[in-house]
Amino acid sequence: MKKFLSLLLFAFTAVAFAQNTYIHCGKLIDTQNGRVLTEKTIVVSGNTISRVVDGYVNPTNSADKIIDLKTKTVMPGWIDMHVHIESETSPTKYLEAFTLNEADVAFNAQEIAHRTLMAGFTTVRDLGGSGVNVSLRNAINSKKVTGPRIYTSEKSLATTGGHADPTNGRKKDLMGDPGPKEGVVNSLEDAKKAVRQRYKNGADWIKITATGGVLSVAKSGSNPQFFEDEIAAIVTTAKDYGMNVAAHAHGDEGMQRAIKAGVKTIEHGTEMSAATMDLMKQHNAFYVPTISAGKYVAEKAKVENFYPAIIVPKALAIGPQIQATFGRAYKAGVPIAFGTDAGVFPHGENAKEFIYMTEAGMPVMEALQSATVTNADLLGMKGKLGALEAGYIADIIATNDDPTQNIHAVEEVVFVMKDGVVYKD
Repeated sequence: MKKFLSLLLFAFTAVAFAQNTYIHCGKLIDTQNGRVLTEKTIVVSGNTISRVVDGYVNPTNSADKIIDLKTKTVMPGWIDMHVHIESETSPTKYLEAFTLNEADVAFNAQEIAHRTLMAGFTTVRDLGGSGVNVSLRNAINSKKVTGPRIYTSEKSLATTGGHADPTNGRKKDLMGDPGPKEGVVNSLEDAKKAVRQRYKNGADWIKITATGGVLSVAKSGSNPQFFEDEIAAIVTTAKDYGMNVAAHAHGDEGMQRAIKAGVKTIEHGTEMSAATMDLMKQHNAFYVPTISAGKYVAEKAKVENFYPAIIVPKALAIGPQIQATFGRAYKAGVPIAFGTDAGVFPHGENAKEFIYMTEAGMPVMEALQSATVTNADLLGMKGKLGALEAGYIADIIATNDDPTQNIHAVEEVVFVMKDGVVYKD
């Protein structure tokens, strides 16, 4: 009995004297209400915000600590809804399928994940890789390595020869005939099996390539590549397994098929028509613009031998359009979710997307909200991520200047806390 009471007293003492962190915020961005507040204290207990109070409150417990951000602007950690955490653009990227081992991909991805977190992105949605993304997610969740919280689609789903067919551009004896296991779909049965395989492999989301793409070694960048009934089968099966569907799409017809079939997000949306914008609003489908990727590929397509020759005309034609499409979609009232396509351009530069969004007409606060409360809701984390309020997970970042006054402040994140742990101070 005495031993039990001693253990109980020890447990009580440990709880009573658990360290809290008091963060003194010169400015605090209230993403829920679109306001910039001043002189606030965030109290973090474990991995959770326990309270947010007026003024600079000091702890009464000597075990607690203070983080002084009185000269900084503090906000929730950002969420990027479109990254490729396993890889990064380079003139040699198309050779890497033949030169890198899975372990090489994993080590590269770990460094990329760290860089992404240091840039202020505490959560990302990874939209397509080899499967290393699942293992990296698990390693980050178990705190074996450093990186953002990852929601992943594992391998993207494509049609034979379509964007994300893993054997595009290979010589015939290396092409084979990939099927649902490899993420290639050509029938309703394939569609169902491919989704179930992604579930088995550990995916959180499903991604399809509803149209051609810029960077695939294939001719078209915008033709529709799934039939609507195939997409519907994917969406229905995904819902049975608790997953939503994201659709890569540049061409308008492919977008319309995907939206009608029930996908939740449209990625890129380059040739989106006014009719498709109306359709997105009707179906509450979200547009993930990836302006950063469009600008980057258009720039690099002018560099000799940066991309294979078949890609260059697509990059020059499609890349420059995305920012203008985003501007029209925003003005039309299409729901917007922040996403960059990092990996197509260097990881860690994700915050440039905020600048491009505001250039196209979106107010800074709305851009910040798209990367916080909007994306948290899309990930099923409403009430847990995307805001600095009591009960939310302590994902907290800070910049030197106030982004609502100087948008370029987003490019210099000076403080990062994720899940209650400080990674950059």
